[in-house]
Amino acid sequence: MVSAVAVRTVAGDVPAEELGVCDAHDHLFFGSPRLPGQELRSVSAARAELTAFAAQGGGAVVQWTPYGLGRRADELPTLSRETGVRIVTATGLHQAVHYDDATLAGLRGRLADVFITELTEGIGPSGVRAGLIKVAGGFHALDAHARWTMTAAAEAHHATGATIAVHLELGTGALDVLELLCGELGVPSQRVILGHLNRSPDFTVHRQAAASGCYLAFDGPSRANHATDWRMPDAVRELADAGHGDRLLLGGDTTTAAARSVNGGPGMPYLLRRVRPRLTADLGEELVRHILTDNPGRALAVEWSRP
Repeated sequence: MVSAVAVRTVAGDVPAEELGVCDAHDHLFFGSPRLPGQELRSVSAARAELTAFAAQGGGAVVQWTPYGLGRRADELPTLSRETGVRIVTATGLHQAVHYDDATLAGLRGRLADVFITELTEGIGPSGVRAGLIKVAGGFHALDAHARWTMTAAAEAHHATGATIAVHLELGTGALDVLELLCGELGVPSQRVILGHLNRSPDFTVHRQAAASGCYLAFDGPSRANHATDWRMPDAVRELADAGHGDRLLLGGDTTTAAARSVNGGPGMPYLLRRVRPRLTADLGEELVRHILTDNPGRALAVEWSRP
């Protein structure tokens, strides 16, 4: 069974044009043993971030938090309704380092089924359906865990139509990911989003990836040790000048409590308060508007199939 082309939000399927200005990669809730003490767990803080984002003109947020990392799916519909911001949430699996051995062992042999269930029936007892699949590569390579998760993601895509969003470790490995997902596993390139490209400002690799037809997400601001923020506008302009402006996405990627605007960090509002005018100065208002509104809708709107 196939439904109409739509973006699957936590409150139901909507036409792509209803997203409005979209933060295409962020986190309302997130927790990992790699970031002890910095978990995003507070509902009130999430509500405040969404409210601040909406005050800057934001209309939608895509949460890339995958399976087992504290998505709090049951809270998302209420937050969306209270703030007026549409929310898309993810299924999928992050790098192995974010999980204990028992969690990973319990998913062996059924990972694709978990993804499919969360996309079509709901995340646990919440009934909230995921709207994309998030997986992750490694640093300049794909290990066995990445290949396992991406193979399951491809199977879930073929069963449902869902877009696959990929965490690129420090922005690397883009071409390896495309060779696996789109080459070996047959996922159409327009159903793949590559994340964190701002963290590795290799313009040649960016153009090669964009030529495949996939979407490229520039999501940050980068952490201080990456020192790449000043090159991000140039990278985006290079891609736009090469004819790939319709494949670019922007996001905030707030992953720690300290990074939230309510705690003195940049948070979700930074994308519209600082990144948008900075890119507008280089690219023009019309292109930036397309990147923030039209492109996310195209990247996430699919013909949803029920396996």
